[in-house]
Amino acid sequence: MSKLIRIGTRDSELALWQAHTVKNQLEALGYNTQLVPVKSTGDLILTQPLYELGITGIFTKALDIEMLNGTIDMAVHSMKDVPTSLPKGIVQAAVLERGKTADILVYKDLEFLNNSGVIATGSLRRKAQWLNKYPNHKVEGLRGSVNTRLQKLEDNPWNGAIFAKAGLERIDLLPKNHLELDWMIPAPAQGAVMVVTLENDPYTTEAVNKLNHEPTQICTHVEREFLKTLEGGCTAPIGALADIKDKTLYFTGILLSLDGKDCIRIEKTVPVGDHLNFGTNCAQEVLSQVYFKYQ
Repeated sequence: MSKLIRIGTRDSELALWQAHTVKNQLEALGYNTQLVPVKSTGDLILTQPLYELGITGIFTKALDIEMLNGTIDMAVHSMKDVPTSLPKGIVQAAVLERGKTADILVYKDLEFLNNSGVIATGSLRRKAQWLNKYPNHKVEGLRGSVNTRLQKLEDNPWNGAIFAKAGLERIDLLPKNHLELDWMIPAPAQGAVMVVTLENDPYTTEAVNKLNHEPTQICTHVEREFLKTLEGGCTAPIGALADIKDKTLYFTGILLSLDGKDCIRIEKTVPVGDHLNFGTNCAQEVLSQVYFKYQ
């Protein structure tokens, strides 16, 4: 185990937390590792919403290039940022045990929920679900690292902003003034960390395989299969959540119009072991409802 494994990561505080987690787990198994921070396009362009940039894998592309060029041996990603189709030569080697999946509202006050108000988010999925529940509210765009977004909330006259709970918890920034949005369906694979390696690097791939958490891998596979079949990409108003209890996989999926006025929701179960193509089948059922609704 003397070969040095170079771990590529974005250089945000949250990304570095994820990379250090992987580094520590690999070193506990006896592997020699080194972190290599890389700046992504998504971290450089903060003036536009992600959906306006038109770049697939905006947070992962720079790391993909570094891997294929041989600068790093593996990359650590927030799984919800990873395109459903990986570049040729790169493979999913592990999914770590999942953190919290919930979205939260970090608020200045809660009186606005029953009146008019303004919340901030850079996610079409969060925006559409919020407007579906609160059609009289306005939604402002919000980009940047977790730290930057929290500061922007303080600096602007918004009532609140939406965050992933896992991200704030992981870097000890979860404020007391938050409300868990238990009605909001998260992004596919939210709260999960994916590690990718080069297909032709058996040493690193075998090492990373040891970190895989199978229940999380199964659930996120179903969610991303649902997303891929709907051809939404990671910025469309699509939510998906799978959970395993007593050998049964419980799945909830949602597809919304951009303004949140139209919403199709699906809830299904399947025994674990019979989940092959389950995400695809759920997505096809949603698509059939879309077709029927607009005929």
